[in-house]
Amino acid sequence: MSNLPRVDFYVLPEVNADARLRFACRLTEKAYKLEHRAYAHVAGAAQARELDELLWTFRRGSFIPHEIAGTTPEVSAPVTISHDDGAAVGGDLLINLTDTIPPFFDQFARIVEIIDASPDGRRTGRERFAFYRDNGYEPDTHKL
Repeated sequence: MSNLPRVDFYVLPEVNADARLRFACRLTEKAYKLEHRAYAHVAGAAQARELDELLWTFRRGSFIPHEIAGTTPEVSAPVTISHDDGAAVGGDLLINLTDTIPPFFDQFARIVEIIDASPDGRRTGRERFAFYRDNGYEPDTHKL
């Protein structure tokens, strides 16, 4: 039995980045309800703010305590959002919303890659899939 993180690719039928963020909210909510610590790695400060706002509004009645890393001295919320490659603290779930694999990916028990239907999204998703496979991981693909 391997101690490698579980890697799941979710392939969305939509082309836009908003679909990736909305799906990330659904996964984050599920992780929170299961009492898992989740870390959303985003492409930059603007996307961090967008996900922050969306986590409050994506579904009526939803409540997911979260914070953007660096806004408080210590990470205390069960869900953290960041674009800083040095901010990750490890945990149960890494939700990667960037087109590259963060250097700290192996600090998590599970890694989720969300791929949209755009040509660039598919291409970078295939590159990340190949990286995981070539390094001994067994990624699962879920087409939605």
